[in-house]
Amino acid sequence: MATTHPWADLLDDEDRLVIERGQYGKTRGLGERPVLLVIDCQLNYIGRDEPITEQQDEYPAGGGAEAWKAVRNIGRLLPLARAANVPVIYSRNVAKQTVKFDGFQKKAGWDHSKTIDGQPGIVIVSEIAPHADDVVIDKSYASLFWGTPILTYLVALRADSLIVTGVSTSGCVRATLVDGITRGFNAVVVEDATADRVKASHKTALLDIWMKYADVDTTDAVAEYLKGLPR
Repeated sequence: MATTHPWADLLDDEDRLVIERGQYGKTRGLGERPVLLVIDCQLNYIGRDEPITEQQDEYPAGGGAEAWKAVRNIGRLLPLARAANVPVIYSRNVAKQTVKFDGFQKKAGWDHSKTIDGQPGIVIVSEIAPHADDVVIDKSYASLFWGTPILTYLVALRADSLIVTGVSTSGCVRATLVDGITRGFNAVVVEDATADRVKASHKTALLDIWMKYADVDTTDAVAEYLKGLPR
C-alpha cells in the first residue's frame, strides 16, 4: 500500500487521531478475477493536456493536465490487464435527446448539449481507446451501475473485484465505486489513475473512499498486482 496518499496534507493532528482510533482505512484486498473499469475518459471530461484553466474555453468540463496524468497511468495498466486476461470495461457519459430530466445539468452552467449522443466530445481519448474485445457501456448518470447492464456483465464474467480508474474522482468514480461495494465487490481506486477538476475534491473523495469503502493505491502497486495474477 502507498505510504503517503494525496490527502495527507488535508489532515491535522485531530483528524489523524480520529482515523487511528477508529481504525479506518483497513485493507479489503482484491481477488483473482478483477475487472478494470475506465470511467468516462472522454474528450468532454479529459480536455486538452494543458493547465485546466487554459483549456476550459473548449472543454469546460475537462480536467486538463491532471486528467492527462491519469490517462497516462491508465495506459500503463491496460496492457497488463489484457495480458492477464482481466476484462476491461469502459464507461461513456452520454446524454440522449430523450433525457430532459437530468438534474445534474442544473448544477453547472456549461453547454451540456456537448454530451448528447453523436457529439465529438463523447469519444474516449485515442491514447487509451478500447480494443475490440473490451466492453463499452453508455450511461446518463454518475454511477456506472445506474440504469446499465454492468451487473449482468460482472456476473457473467464471475468477477470478484473492481479496479477503478478514470474521472472524475468525486463524481462518477466515487458513485460507481460505492455502488460496486454495495453489490458485494471488493475494489481499489487507483489514486494516480483518477483525476478531478478541483484538487481538493480529488483528495477529499479519495480520503472518504479509503476510510470507509475501498482500498486506494498507486498505479505502481496495482501494476504489480496485475503482474502477479494467475494467467
